[in-house]
Amino acid sequence: MANAAERVYDLIKDTVETQGVTLWDVRFLKEGASWYLRVFIDKEGGINIDDCTNVSHAIDPIIDEADPIDKSYYLEVCSCGIDRELTRPAHFEAMRGALIKVKLYKAVDGVKEFIGTLTDFNDKVILDVDGKSYEFALKEISKANVHYCD
Repeated sequence: MANAAERVYDLIKDTVETQGVTLWDVRFLKEGASWYLRVFIDKEGGINIDDCTNVSHAIDPIIDEADPIDKSYYLEVCSCGIDRELTRPAHFEAMRGALIKVKLYKAVDGVKEFIGTLTDFNDKVILDVDGKSYEFALKEISKANVHYCD
C-alpha cells in the first residue's frame, strides 16, 4: 500500500503547500478492520486544529476525484509531531543539526540503536555520537526519529 500513499503524496503536495504548511508524509495503514489515509503536515511554530481542518477540506476533493485508493478508508490530517519519523531524504536534509535516534536492521559495532546529532545527509545519514562519526545508508535504517530528551 506504499504505492497508494506515494500517489496521494504526489497528488496533494502542491495543494497542501498553498495552505501555508509543508507536507511531511502520507501513510496508508490498516488498523484493526479499518484503513486510514494519514496526511502528516508541519509548519514553523507548529500545527493547530485549523491547519488540519483547512488541509483536509482542500485535499479531500482532489483525492476523491483522482480515486487512487480502491478501498474504503478514513482520511486523517495531523501534525508530524515533535518526534517525527524521518523516512524521506528531504526529512534528513531538513533535520540537519537535530538530535535523532536511528534503529538499524543489523548491528554495527554490536549496536542496533544510535542517538546522535545528524551532521549531514548526502545519500547517507551521518551521525555524530559522542564525538564519533557514523554513516548509514537509508536501506540500513529500520526507523529514524527526531529524539528529544526528557
